Amino acid sequence: MSIDANGDGFINVTELRSALDVCGFKMPGYKVRQMIEEYDDKQRLEHKGRLSFEEFEKLCKELKANELGSTFKQVVSKKENLETLGGISEASSEGTTHSVRLEEQLAFSDWINTNLSHDPDLKHLLPIDPEGKTLYDKVKDGILLCGIFLLVVIFIQCTHKIINHSCPDTIDERTINKKNMTLYKKHENLTLALSSAQAIGCNIVNIDAHDLTKGSPHLVLGLLWQIIRIGLFNQITLENCPGLATLLQDGERIEDLLKLSPESILLRWVNHHLENAGIARRCNNFQSDITDSEIYTYLIKQIAPNSAGVTLEALMEPNHMSRAEIMLQQAAKLGCRTFVTPSDVVNGIYKLNLAFVANMFNNYPGLDKPESNIEGLESLEETREEKTYRNWMNSMGVTPHVNWLYSDLADGLVIFQLYDIIKPGTVNWNKVHKKFSKLRKFMEKLENCNYAVELGKQMNFSLVGIAGQDLNDGNATLTLALIWQLMRSYTLSILTSLAGTQGSTLVEKEIVQWVNSKLQAAGKTSSIKGFQDYAISDGKVVIDLIDAIKPGSVNYDLVKEGGTEQVRNLFVALSTKSLDIRRVCVPRLIRSIVIVAISIDDRSHYATRCVYVTDVEFRGSQSQSVPRKLKRSGIGRIDPAWRLENLDNAKYAISLARKCGARVYALPEDITEVKPKMVMTVFACLMAMDYIPNMDSVKNQQNNVNNVNNVNSVNNGQ
Repeated sequence: MSIDANGDGFINVTELRSALDVCGFKMPGYKVRQMIEEYDDKQRLEHKGRLSFEEFEKLCKELKANELGSTFKQVVSKKENLETLGGISEASSEGTTHSVRLEEQLAFSDWINTNLSHDPDLKHLLPIDPEGKTLYDKVKDGILLCGIFLLVVIFIQCTHKIINHSCPDTIDERTINKKNMTLYKKHENLTLALSSAQAIGCNIVNIDAHDLTKGSPHLVLGLLWQIIRIGLFNQITLENCPGLATLLQDGERIEDLLKLSPESILLRWVNHHLENAGIARRCNNFQSDITDSEIYTYLIKQIAPNSAGVTLEALMEPNHMSRAEIMLQQAAKLGCRTFVTPSDVVNGIYKLNLAFVANMFNNYPGLDKPESNIEGLESLEETREEKTYRNWMNSMGVTPHVNWLYSDLADGLVIFQLYDIIKPGTVNWNKVHKKFSKLRKFMEKLENCNYAVELGKQMNFSLVGIAGQDLNDGNATLTLALIWQLMRSYTLSILTSLAGTQGSTLVEKEIVQWVNSKLQAAGKTSSIKGFQDYAISDGKVVIDLIDAIKPGSVNYDLVKEGGTEQVRNLFVALSTKSLDIRRVCVPRLIRSIVIVAISIDDRSHYATRCVYVTDVEFRGSQSQSVPRKLKRSGIGRIDPAWRLENLDNAKYAISLARKCGARVYALPEDITEVKPKMVMTVFACLMAMDYIPNMDSVKNQQNNVNNVNNVNSVNNGQ
């Protein structure tokens, strides 16, 4: 249908109504005439009573803007307990508003008070006031944020264990500044917390330490929610809860459970218990379906031990608010009254109800462990390498959130986003299927994967033997090969841009040269030959490098001796075809320990055999070769003292790097086991960090030069 009926190049009053109708704007005739009259007066048109196509286009844009503004106003006016704040970050444009849910402010503050009130380092900060208004001021020195992070990491790493059980922490507490808090020390703490949050998969692209120093409410709550969510959801795995296998539906395999999001698994869990309770009702969401507290009441009764004294009393109360309060009183008997108030339940606040359910699952899953071992479960457990890659992707802000690599990358969409982050403009999005039709779904996903491999080859990735079908099928080895090259390319691209060598990508050899020259210039005796150098295993070279970049940042009283030479000697001995344990030069004072060492192929670093050495006397000791393939290469157990000291140093090194601003994704074990890929990223991130202050100093020098020139110009003018 034409919008210019008479073809004169203008739209008059009689044509305007039909033209607007074509464009989706339904208006009565009088309104159209009034609009043209107002437009004539406002624009002072030469062609009165008519609009050119340019003017008509402008009019449509104005109508659309007014329509959206009206809709937005209606939506916002319906929101209760929604506080709007003016743009308060440097990135915000003037007039920008951010919404803060007061319910979240209250819930997170209460959770912090409940879980961290016993921490002596936080006594000067806790408790937060009941309404949570002081939360934003109390995160400004970074100590509270690091404390929250440590608590969540304990939840992640110590599932079903006593909290004070020895377990590795993502943040090494020795690196947290706690005394004589200057502005600089506060900034370091916030940087440490943010870098560590990114390492576990938080998206902090638009957040920096300055934002948290200002106490920006929407950013503080957003970060807290990400950290808490990860802590809650990381326990919803088959490894932590084998009973999840009972949630499989007819015809499903264990792999199908891994493809589900944590939210979907929680919904299945709730419905599983409703079915066992003989209740016909089912839960489809954690918003409208839970507002009457009925589902929660049956769920709590079903998962509670008999000794808890939980009842269905809440169902007798007709008022939803009162019923929610009684239901939460029952949850309190399980120690699970957290995250929600009766009002949050009745209003169906999604985030808080999701956290409430996840917390109940983690404490009382109520799922029977399978009578026999789940076939293939060990091969499906997420490895350390897979988790590192997944966290890296999620921290980049990809959508959808990656829960399981081999299913969530099977349509290629996440891979395309990573390509565009690494090198903007790489992806021709016109060639990408963003939505899939029911009939051609399989072929469209395969076409995406083929294009993903094609782009990788254009970026000079080594993809020999890798096809789109492999990504679509979730082939673990080949998918990981592509992901590693994406992560490597991302790391080197950032380093290249900071180094100012655009057009000439830095390579690993140059990073090694930089490491050694930096260490030598700082008067350090340590050095590396490459990223496979066993001298890296005790973490000292990384610590020395950090001190070379930021002198005085390392407390060497905290650095342990470690056991690099012993590690090196074991590897040398095990690299020979005929193993003679007596050739291993380890101090004779070691007696009656168990050594598990692995023969490593020098090229592939693949474990070829495992050797158990018992009662090591180094005087005719016995050895036994075990004919089995190992899941991970590296040294399983040497002398516990060496291993623990090396790990302690590596933890200290990683946290120091993050505290200084290096966005390190590697784990301490990657250093102690000398994983060359992850070790490379550690040194590359430190190299990138070193360029940032240097760039700042160059800018300051240039500003000083400009100021001097300006003064000279003024003087000359006088």
